[in-house]
Amino acid sequence: MNRVVLVGRLTKDAELRYTPSGVAVASFTLAVNRPFANQQGEREADFVNVVAWRKTAENLANYTKKGSMIAVDGRIQTRSYEKDGRRVYVTEVVADTVQFLGRSGSNTAEKQQGNSKGAAQQKDASKTAREAFSKPPEMEWGNDDPFGGEPIDIDDFDNLPF
Repeated sequence: MNRVVLVGRLTKDAELRYTPSGVAVASFTLAVNRPFANQQGEREADFVNVVAWRKTAENLANYTKKGSMIAVDGRIQTRSYEKDGRRVYVTEVVADTVQFLGRSGSNTAEKQQGNSKGAAQQKDASKTAREAFSKPPEMEWGNDDPFGGEPIDIDDFDNLPF
């Protein structure tokens, strides 16, 4: 079985390229913290080379940047090539799936600007969701209610766990 699951941060922006046949491929290095400290009490990290293909590669290039936290599920692959008369061996993770876990630590001004925009968008989204989940005025909750109870009024969708 060849399965790898990694959670870490991008050490730099993913490098997006296209094969001659037009298939997207992204290469990047993921810094993965070790679960323990060394003898000096410092946390160390492993730097793992990862390759993603097709839509996953394009999404990485478009929606992540240096410092972005991601999870990678994939497999280890080895390959070799000839360079200047010498055989070079490469071991890398080929990503099957990638999940974006969080934002990187960008500067404070960007965060504040993003937060004010995000707050306005979030309020609009909450209002839309509230309207979508509210009981239509023409609908009556009777004995046909499959949930068997009174409707629950949820005022703040921001507190929902999903």
